Amino acid sequence: MQPHNYDDDVIAWANEQAQFLRSGRFDCLDIQHLADEIEDVGKSEQRELAHRMAVLLTHLLKWYYQPERRGASWARTIREQRRALTLRLKRTPSLKAMLRDPDWWEEMWADAVAAAIAETGLNIFPEHCAWTPNEILTPEWLPE
Repeated sequence: MQPHNYDDDVIAWANEQAQFLRSGRFDCLDIQHLADEIEDVGKSEQRELAHRMAVLLTHLLKWYYQPERRGASWARTIREQRRALTLRLKRTPSLKAMLRDPDWWEEMWADAVAAAIAETGLNIFPEHCAWTPNEILTPEWLPE
């Protein structure tokens, strides 16, 4: 039987690679693509963390700058993003390093401001985040 080609069917390829690993057939492994896929797992986790943080920051901005529009939907989104971020950081502790990176925070803030502008039509948001990471991730904290 011919081995599955990574470029033709990545799912069949992945299942086959898993079988090779489990059976000790290391000579059959597609090392380069396996290494790429392992790296992609880490990148996927980082993208998930960044996306959730940007959504959280966007909703905190809207909460602060549009108090008249506050509602259950925004509060629910803020709670859900915090819950998901906390869970992700618990399951993948190495992601906490991103929270200590000022460049990462700058990027998250820029993404959140861009989204808040698009969603609200307002262009009044500060250039830099005034909230601490601890405040942002604290379940009961809301900017007032």
